[in-house]
Amino acid sequence: MADKSGYRAIARFLLVSPTKVRRVADNVRNKSYTDAVAILENLPHKGARLLRKVVQSAAANALVQNKDLDEDMLYVKELRVDEGPRLKRMWLRGRGRADLLQKRMSHITVVVDEISRASGGNRGQAEAGTGGRAKAAK
Repeated sequence: MADKSGYRAIARFLLVSPTKVRRVADNVRNKSYTDAVAILENLPHKGARLLRKVVQSAAANALVQNKDLDEDMLYVKELRVDEGPRLKRMWLRGRGRADLLQKRMSHITVVVDEISRASGGNRGQAEAGTGGRAKAAK
């Protein structure tokens, strides 16, 4: 988050593994706000529900801070899922042994911004679905 443009929301200490949330977050990164919310509402994962709340919170922050904005003018500029602390629990096993059960936590940071302030054609290229791979020549 080098530049400070955009409107952000942060959810911290969520009891879900960051790898599970990142799997869902990759589907909505660089999408328009309405598309991102529609995708997250239709996914069955717990991470999708948590991400949807944070994306909606970031959009609400944007609409409160700038009255000229509309939901259709926003897109998900940045979406980060960081690892939080771990709850360590004992998992009792057979023959008097015990294993360590680690319950992982996540920190989710979402930055939404206006589509008109998007840098160049960068956003359109991300939505094209090429994923940065070149087409194979025959």
